[in-house]
Amino acid sequence: MSLRKYLVWSLVVTAILAAAIVVYARFIRIPINVAYVSEEQGGISVINLNTLEVTKRVHPADVAPRGLGITVDGKYVVTANKDTADASVFDTRGLRMVRRIKVGDNPEFIKLDPGGNSLFASYEPSSSGGPPPQGPGGGEADESGPSSQIVAFNVHDWSRVGDFVAGKETEGLEFSPDGKLLIVANEGQDTVGVYEVATGKLVREVNLVSYGKRPRGVKVSPQGNSYAVTMEGSGTLISLDQNFNVLRSVPTAARPYGVAFDREGRRIFVAASGAKELQVFAADTLQLLGETAVGQRCWHFTFTPDDSKILLACGRSNNVYVIDAKSYQTIRILGGFQLPWGIVTYPRSYGSLGLP
Repeated sequence: MSLRKYLVWSLVVTAILAAAIVVYARFIRIPINVAYVSEEQGGISVINLNTLEVTKRVHPADVAPRGLGITVDGKYVVTANKDTADASVFDTRGLRMVRRIKVGDNPEFIKLDPGGNSLFASYEPSSSGGPPPQGPGGGEADESGPSSQIVAFNVHDWSRVGDFVAGKETEGLEFSPDGKLLIVANEGQDTVGVYEVATGKLVREVNLVSYGKRPRGVKVSPQGNSYAVTMEGSGTLISLDQNFNVLRSVPTAARPYGVAFDREGRRIFVAASGAKELQVFAADTLQLLGETAVGQRCWHFTFTPDDSKILLACGRSNNVYVIDAKSYQTIRILGGFQLPWGIVTYPRSYGSLGLP
């Protein structure tokens, strides 16, 4: 073979390999060490957790995402779209929207069951779709309106497999460790409802009126022996035992919402959105261990997969704060977002919308 032909073939082979690498990276390889951010006015953004830089943004027409979840295999990100009564399924390999599934008026929260086979979404027909009004109690629910609903979808084909009635203004969703019970924060009636997943039957209602107002976030501990609940209207953090009995409660800074344990179950992190703070409490005593200033209306947050950092989606300041998970000091502030609401990572990590 002549030198010229050899060079031509070398160039052809190089081009083919380069194209194959691009195709693999965009359409085959599951992105890892990334965070996904849902933005009510900006679609979905992707953050590279190695560089802490935004690497991709997509915003399909008529998608105003709030609730956010990622499948166990990392192939799909799902958003609850407040304006269109549906959820969008994005293939993470290229971040293409591949499916829209009907949910119901004003969908908000999304949660995968512990086995990763079903996705649950809440929607609030009686809600206006915005945060509760300012005031001592954080506003009142419309008791004359319909109750919230929970719907379940099969992750493998996105078919609807179940639905049941929840309480007034349903917010946070959480599962018992065995996946048999769904725990629901009912903001509008100051209760936590406990439902059988298989039947949708209400088996327990925990009245929290004497402890505070407007429960928002609910999270099970990694050990499965306790639950943490935030109450936005009163600024309260409550600890429940595995049988949903109140163990203790403490005041938090203003308007707490997102809540999560660390991987060891020793600390509880609370996003106090009204005070623009991230607070840290001891899981056993609820003693305040630390706090740090963050942006405006930071509702949800996540640890990085290596547990070294915490990323908070701050809706009213249109940024994401990156916090050191041990010193609680700000490492970086990422800008350019449009009303960020939720944030999750892959590999999946602990956070207000993530693990357990």
